[in-house]
This record gives sequence, structure tokens and C-alpha cells, in this order.
Amino acid sequence: MAEARLQAISGPVLHARALGPFAVGEAIEVGPARLPGEVIRLEGERLVAQVYDDTTGLKPGDAVHGSGMPLAVPLGPGLLGHIHDGLLRRLDRARDAPPERFAFEPTVAVGDRLPAGAPFGRLPAAAHAGRCLLPPDRGGRVIALHAGGEVTADEPLLTLVDDAGREHPIALVHRWPVRAPRPVHARLPADEPLLTGQRILDTLFPVARGGRAAIPGGFGTGKTVLQETLAKWCHADIIVYVGCGERGNEMAEVLHEFPQLTDPRSGRALMERTVIIANASNMPVAAREASIYTAVTVAEYFRDQGLHVALMADSTSRWAEALREVSGRLGELPGEAGYPAYLSSRLAEFYERAARVRTLAGDEGSLTIIGAVSPPGGDFSEPVTSHTKRYVGCFWGLDRERAQARFYPAVHPLQSYAVEAARFAPWWTAHGNADWLRQREKLLALLEEQAHLERMARIVGKDALPPEQQLTLLAAELVNEALLRQSAFSPVDRYCSAARQSEMLRLVMRFVALAREAVARGARPEAIAALPVLRRLQRMGEDIGEAELARFGELWPQLERELAEVSGAAGGPP
Repeated sequence: MAEARLQAISGPVLHARALGPFAVGEAIEVGPARLPGEVIRLEGERLVAQVYDDTTGLKPGDAVHGSGMPLAVPLGPGLLGHIHDGLLRRLDRARDAPPERFAFEPTVAVGDRLPAGAPFGRLPAAAHAGRCLLPPDRGGRVIALHAGGEVTADEPLLTLVDDAGREHPIALVHRWPVRAPRPVHARLPADEPLLTGQRILDTLFPVARGGRAAIPGGFGTGKTVLQETLAKWCHADIIVYVGCGERGNEMAEVLHEFPQLTDPRSGRALMERTVIIANASNMPVAAREASIYTAVTVAEYFRDQGLHVALMADSTSRWAEALREVSGRLGELPGEAGYPAYLSSRLAEFYERAARVRTLAGDEGSLTIIGAVSPPGGDFSEPVTSHTKRYVGCFWGLDRERAQARFYPAVHPLQSYAVEAARFAPWWTAHGNADWLRQREKLLALLEEQAHLERMARIVGKDALPPEQQLTLLAAELVNEALLRQSAFSPVDRYCSAARQSEMLRLVMRFVALAREAVARGARPEAIAALPVLRRLQRMGEDIGEAELARFGELWPQLERELAEVSGAAGGPP
């Protein structure tokens, strides 16, 4: 392979004189310790690369070895349940530990012709991702096959011969370039929601299975807690969590808490279906830049297994800061706020890898990307947030005032949106709520009217408002308390199924409609606010669990009776 000589180094960026052919994006090894790196610029004999480890001790004249291959990571069994760095090196395993062994069963025979990406075996002991797949760029006729049994990840299990007569040994593990999306047979419409169990998200701002969402919020607004909640409760088979540049203490808290979480669906450890990629802010900055590509490549591998994958990136702001630092060391012309001019295109490349697909193996899989953004001071107009808004279908803006009021999730309903929500109406209809889209639109209109009236009430006082407007404030408060607020620590209300959400939504909308009719007949808003059923509606999330959906039916007669009595007492027909 080609070789170069180190001439200068500044932090993670090195300059070298190439003694042979190199390519942009080629993986390299630097110095006596063979530090991993990647070529990012070529100008004649001058080579510029970024190094993914601490460069202390490197000096001019040290050798730079080319690999002839792009930066790639090993994909295969053994990823789930473990913690890795930005280059997918295990952090929770000793370097001298013996190689892990897996029980392998072949599902093909000698002489079979396999297309690229086809399954060739299975791992019967694996609870998740137990299929053995060919690499997406390898196919051919099987000429040799392992009989099955205990094998290591790197042990050749079969040999393929391609149309050109070249032989390719295949193991459980194969390498794939992190910056190249894994190919698929077809991309499918993202017309099914990824249920999160959080009412404010599923009801007002749903994200598609195979879609893209952003969670922007200032410090202390609950981004990490919300992502942990989504990891625990969202309807995904596999969770990939990447901490790309968060503070060391926050990353340590995640690494401490995640292994202790229980998967509510299986009762087993959540880590059994989770991959954690950890890069704190005090780790090499170039590795932080690569970690987000490593994470999405791992997620695509599990998607190709025919699984539904959710990728949690915390946070893309720190990743963008790594881009800015490397760009500054390269002497590139800075763009807005010092970020490189290609920040927008890099964000687009990342988020575009989310999709619901038909895999090369013929299965349906999906990759949903949920990226946290940490805008300085909670300023949503800063470059990372504003560019991210262009590429995501859901924007879950976290509000500091709601967070300080202990309102969780602190998603601001008037700063958030879901551009493709109407596409999910058929899904909700099939699951028992044909009025979901209309109810959602009414809720958003009610919350917007609340914001307008609260500004007016601060000037003239709430009691000076007409009864209809006082009722609007009362109804919006009920929506916030009964529907939009949930407790991540509540054993009853930390998760809310689609069926339970529909029941609660119907009750709240019926109360609002009957209350407006009562006010139109002369009822006073304060009389409606004193109704016992209102308190029961506010508490129904805590009082009625997933196994007690029939109890929602008990509220309907009381709701109709009490509002009819208020209306009759006001002089209108009962």
C-alpha cells in the first residue's frame, strides 16, 4: 500500500508528503502506534488527513500508511448490548479477551447461487438480529460451506465464486464504509407512524417509521430524558444511541443508566437490543465527527436484517462543532457562525439515510433518525437548528419555561410541527379512530387561541374576558393537563398506547364540545370548572392504565349528565 511522510500536525489534522497514490476518504494508519485516520484532501503530493486518536507524540518524518480502502467498520453479531467508541471499537471489553463465539446454522447449500445481501445462515441463540447476511456488494455461487457449530466472528463460513471466477470467503462479520449508504432493493412510502407512547408526539406531532425528527432545546429542557424514554418505549426492534460530543458527565450518566433500564415489552434488559456509541466532548474531535456516520451505518445493518431501528443522536450540535473545529484547522473559509459552508449538505447526507425500505434480502425494514440539537441559549435560529429543520419531517421544540414548570415532555405545541401528519390518518382509522386528523387540527387551533388569549388576559385580566374566551382557556388547560403532560417516572402513564390515546382524546374533545354548547346557553365557565368530571378527566392518565381501557366508558355518562345539568341550570334545554 502507499506510504507518506508526516510533515506537520495541528490537533487531529496532519499534513504529509505522499510517496504513492492515495484517495480522498481512504483509511490510513499513522505513526508507530498505527493511529487510525482518514484522508480528507489531496493537492499533488500534499496529503491532508484527520486522525481519530490522540496525536500526542507524533513528529515530522513519521510514516503514514494507506490501506487502499475507505474508512469502514466491522458489522456482524456481537454489537448488541455493548458500548463502542466512534470507530466501533469495544469500550467494555479487555483487549486481550478471547474472541467471542457464536452458534451458527447454515441455511444454504453448496451450489446455491446467492444475490448480494442474501441470508446464508442464522444464529439460533440470538434474541435479535439472528440472521447471517452476505455483504451488500458480494454475491455468487456457494462452493464451500461450514457445517455449523461454534464459530468466531472472523472465521470463514462459506466461499463464493462470482461471475468473473474470483473467490470470496465470507464470515459472520463484514466491513462497510461508514460514509456510503448501504444499498436497498427499494425505498417504501413512510405512511405508518413510529409510536412513541408519548401523547403529545403521537397525537400532535407523529414521526413516520423510517422518518426523521429533531429535538432542539436549551440546557435543562429534557432532551436526554426524552431520548431515553423514546428508546425504552418506541415501537422499534433495535435502538442505536450515539453520544457525539456531549459532556463527559452527561455521557457517563447515560452509560450508567442505560444498562439498568428494563425493556417493558420483554421484561429483560433494554441493552439486549441496544447499541451505544460513546464519544464525549473530551475525546478526539475527529472521532466525534466520524461517530455519527458509524452509528447510522450500524443502524442500516440492523435495518437490512428486516428490523425496525431507531437511531438516537445526542447531539448533532456537538457533531457540527467538531466539523467547525476541523474546518478551522484546515484553514477553510468559515460560513455562518463559523461553521463550514458544507454543514447543510453534511446534515442532509446524514438524515437522508433514514428510510422504510425493501431490503436486498426481500424483507421490510426501517431506520428512523431522531437527532437532538443543542442550540446555544435555546436560539432556534442558529445554523444547526435552522439547517436541520430543512431535512426533518418532525420538529419537537423543547421549551425552557415548560421544563421549569415541570411539564414533561416539554415540547412546545406552537413551536413544533409534523409536516406529514395527514399521511397517518388511514393508519389511525384502521386502528379505531377515524376522526384523529380532525381532532388533531382542533387541538392545535385551541392551543393557538389559548396563546393569544393569555396575552390579552395579562393586560385586561382573565375575569374581564367574555365567557366563551374564559372557556377556551379552561379547555386548553384541560388539554395540557389531561393529554399533553405525562410523567416519565409514573408506572401507569409513562407509556400510552394508540388505543388509550384515542379514548382519552375522544373524552376531552367531547367535553370541550358540550362545554361550549353549555356556555352558549348561558352557563358560567366557573360552574363548568367546578364539575367533578373535570377532575376525573385531568386524572384519567394516572387513574386508568393500559389493562383498564373499559373504564373510560364509565366517564361518558357522568360527562354527559353533568354538562346537561349545568346547561339546564343556566336556563337552556337539558
